[in-house]
Amino acid sequence: MLDDEYFMQEALKEARYAYEEEEIPVGAVVVCEGRIIARGRNATERLQDVTAHAEILALTAASNYLGSKYLPDCTLYVTLEPCPMCAGALAWAQVGRLVYGADDEKRGFMRFGKALLHPKTRVECGILEEPCRRLMVAFFQGRR
Repeated sequence: MLDDEYFMQEALKEARYAYEEEEIPVGAVVVCEGRIIARGRNATERLQDVTAHAEILALTAASNYLGSKYLPDCTLYVTLEPCPMCAGALAWAQVGRLVYGADDEKRGFMRFGKALLHPKTRVECGILEEPCRRLMVAFFQGRR
């Protein structure tokens, strides 16, 4: 059975690819009707674009796949709590559900509250939190 842990493992794969590319290791997948329809990983360094976050890239790919800017029947799985910019994009896309792994105490949207998301978006956190967190810690320890 495909469950939240399965899809978060897929997001973690994307985060590991980002890590290998020397990007901050955040990965995301968008799921609709039990299928992954889009993937994204941070690409801010490669693209020299501060908006090239995993969530933004995954949302764009999902919108292109579905031919719609609205994603109410979709779930976004992301390894790190989205930043306020990404939370805003999730709100505009009207994503039905957000599932994230590790909290981002410094830059996460929850510092400002769930009001940054669309009112109908359901939120779940802490799915595979430890492996998500460990990947981030390893990345930044390697940079110091």
